Amino acid sequence: MNAFFASAITQAEALRGNYARFAVLLAKVSIKISRLNWKDVSMSSMQETINVFLRMAKAYSAGHYRFIPWKTMAIVLGSLLYFLNPFDIVPDVVPVLGLGDDFAVLMWVYNSVAGEVDRFLAWEKMQPDAA
Repeated sequence: MNAFFASAITQAEALRGNYARFAVLLAKVSIKISRLNWKDVSMSSMQETINVFLRMAKAYSAGHYRFIPWKTMAIVLGSLLYFLNPFDIVPDVVPVLGLGDDFAVLMWVYNSVAGEVDRFLAWEKMQPDAA
């Protein structure tokens, strides 16, 4: 784990119980992903990974989905914070590579918590408003 990601996890752990700051984080991630040119990045699976993490975090913060351990949620939030940080291992201003390290962290976290993600997705499909 790199120092930037370790710092992001520490920041994420500080969000526990502070749902206003939690919501601000999720809004910032939503803004960043809406501004990315996903065709240039050519990683639609990465976009879906971020969207799943966002939905899971929103459901958790709203109190609808609390079946995930806080430590796991902190790791997911840490990956989103890492994604937001423009000055991590490879600054985001470096074309392609700048987001590459962000995506590597997001994929590592996704693979690390895949079981929890699968449970969340199954839960999400069972919700009345699921399409």
